[in-house]
Amino acid sequence: MTANEKILATFETRLRQMILRFQELKEENQKLCDLVSKNEQDLSQLRAKLEQQQSDYQSLKMAKMIEISDADLGGAKERLSKLIRDVNKCIAILSDENQ
Repeated sequence: MTANEKILATFETRLRQMILRFQELKEENQKLCDLVSKNEQDLSQLRAKLEQQQSDYQSLKMAKMIEISDADLGGAKERLSKLIRDVNKCIAILSDENQ
């Protein structure tokens, strides 16, 4: 084996090693890209869930603020009953006038 053949064989061996290393790195890169994509999807889902939870929390806060206590409920019933009596009186008066 001459010196040139020896150099060529060494070059060929190193080239094959580089190709194998390139393929390994390419596979590793693909796995990492897949992992990043999955993490981005998870993050997007978590952000959507967070927004929904915040919306639910705001709705709950609003409902709690306007929640009617028992005392308020009694007063509201009394006012509603008075309004119904007033409407009934108006209907009775209008009915009497039409006859």
